[in-house]
This record gives sequence, structure tokens and C-alpha cells, in this order.
Amino acid sequence: MTARPGSPTSLVALVRTGAAVSRAELARLTGASPTTVAARVEELVRDGVLVEEVGPATGSGRPPRRLALRAGLGVVGAVGLGERHADCAVLDATGAVLAERRVPVQVGDGPEAVLAVVTGVLDELLAAQGADAGPLLGLGLGVPGPVSHPQGTVTSPARMPGWNGADVAALARPHLPPGAVVVVDNDANLMALGEHASDPTAAHLLLVKAGAGIGCGMVVDGVLQRGARGFAGDISHVTVPDAEPVPCSCGRVGCLDAVASGAALAQRLREDGVPVDGVDAMLDLARDAHPQTTGLLREAGYRTGTVLATIVNLVNPDRLVLAGWLSQAEAFVAGVRSAVYAQSPPLVTDGLEVVVGRTGPRAGLIGAGRSALDAVFADLPRLVAAGR
Repeated sequence: MTARPGSPTSLVALVRTGAAVSRAELARLTGASPTTVAARVEELVRDGVLVEEVGPATGSGRPPRRLALRAGLGVVGAVGLGERHADCAVLDATGAVLAERRVPVQVGDGPEAVLAVVTGVLDELLAAQGADAGPLLGLGLGVPGPVSHPQGTVTSPARMPGWNGADVAALARPHLPPGAVVVVDNDANLMALGEHASDPTAAHLLLVKAGAGIGCGMVVDGVLQRGARGFAGDISHVTVPDAEPVPCSCGRVGCLDAVASGAALAQRLREDGVPVDGVDAMLDLARDAHPQTTGLLREAGYRTGTVLATIVNLVNPDRLVLAGWLSQAEAFVAGVRSAVYAQSPPLVTDGLEVVVGRTGPRAGLIGAGRSALDAVFADLPRLVAAGR
């Protein structure tokens, strides 16, 4: 639910994201009266959520005052799960990454085992920050599979054996402080949110994560779009025109995931006698200009771009961001660009940026942290109580 303009929640959101640093800016951006803003800011200062600092004098007038979140208000954890690793981070209340670590995990070990590992890593990262960082207020966690919204359950994941139907938030809470919020979402959604948070100049953004699997996240008017049940942007099971009838995990044939994902390409190379044990080895071959690998990557990029062109025509984004392992391959990126520009009209592609992600692996962590912070600050009374 979106906070009302001028409400305490909306004021805090503007301060913590850096959109406003003064009462005057809050009044201008929210449309609330200066008197209303002043009263609510003073209440937030009394409650220990905001601080108002006096800046250096710049002339004969009153020194400017700057609003900021109170230091030590608290932190959130962020986790991005892969099939064989987990990226873990601790972020402060503004969304800045304080510490991060990548650890090996096997997602096939199941949710309880994996969550025990990643929450243990978060405990270590938080302890290294010292008591001044404040309490752990929440956790944002991205998983490489569909997540039902708002329930937060993993639903029919192709590469997460043992996770189908798992209530990940409920399983994580025993490892966290009482009252900590938990937000679970698809990894591509959180990467899209992270890319937008890092550079909000594109209000309409599509992000495709092309790694072992393929996923897509959409930000429209600055808001992450999940759809009716949380599955908006799930392009992995779109049938690719003229694709060979490769069986897919969903039971159909010719799905994008089955013909263009990193796992599918590595399998094709192995079937042709090329010894690759994963996507990273395939990328090494591409960097060495291995002709077959380069050709497969370009073909996969074109097929992915063909699916994305339809979404580009519907959504009309400012920016299409390519992320994940395959975005490191120039042939894949070239294939996507070729298809999108060939199959979308100029009125849609004029001004469209097709770029490789700016934040790299951090995108998912930033998005997970931002999602957790949104949930934390949506309940200001609980946050105030935790601070006391």
C-alpha cells in the first residue's frame, strides 16, 4: 500500500532515499502545507526516527537545517540465492551496503539448511559492525524461482528441488530477532528494483536476468510490478517462435528457458562434445572466440530479444537492462539488441537504452535491502518501539 502524501511514512521515505533533505523540500514534493510537514517532522525527531542537523552558515540568514535518518536506527540483511552460492549483505537504513560476503551453498539442500547458513553469515556481518549499527530490523531474500505474492511462497521452481511451496519467510524468522520483517521475492524482481534504486533516472525499466535460467523484472513509474499473484515478468516459459521442440521443466517444449538459458546452452555444447561444466566455463570459451559457443550465445540473445520485444512494445520502457552471467558475453548482448531493435517500432525504441547492468551482482542485494526497508518503514510505530 502506498503511503498518503504528507504522511509520516511518506516523509521518511523521501528522506531515507535522499529525495529530500529539508522541510521545504518535503512540503514541495508532497504538496502538504509547511505547517503540517513541520509538525510531523518534529514528531519523527522526538520518536528518534529523524534528526535535524544545523549546517554551516552561508550568509546573513539562519543556517540551513538538514534532515537525515538517526544514526544507529538499525540495519537490514539482504540475501541473493543462486544454485551454488549465496550473496549476503548488511545495509543501513538508507540502503547503503555496509558489508557483504559470497558463500557457497547448494540450493538443492533445501530451504532449512540454506537459511541456516545465510542467516549465520548475516549474524557475523552484523557483529562486525558493532553495537552502534543498531538492531537487525528485517531481511530481504531473493530466490531463483517464482514467488507467490503476497504470500511469499516459492511456487514451481525449475532449479530449486525441495523448495516448492516453501514459506521461506516463516522458515527464516526463527533465525532472526523477534519482530524482524522478512520479504521474499524472485531474484529478477529484486535486481530490477536494485538497478532502479541505484539510478532512478529511468522511471520505466525492464531487467532480464540471463544466467543458468532466465527471468525478468519490471519497474513502471518507479514501482516494481508483480502482477496479480507475483508472477509478472516470468518470461522463462514463453514459447519461442521456430524454436526446436526441446522439453522444458514445465512440461511443454520450446520454452525460452529450455532453448536460451545458460544451462540449456551448456547442455547443447556437451552434447556436441565440447567439455563445459557450467555457464562460467562456457563464457571462458566465448572470451577465447570459440566459434560454436559464440554462435550459440548470439542465437540465445536473439531468441531472448524476440520475447523481450513484445514486452518492450507493451511497456514502452526507458531502459532495458541485461544482467546475469550471459550479459557478460558480447555475442549474447548483441543478439538481444538486434532482435529488440528489429522487432519493435521506432516510436518505441527511440530513446530506449539497452544496457548491461550497472551494479552487477550487487543489484539483487540492493533490491532485497530496499524491499526489506520499505516493509520496515511502512510500520513506523513498530520501528519506534524497536528503537526504544
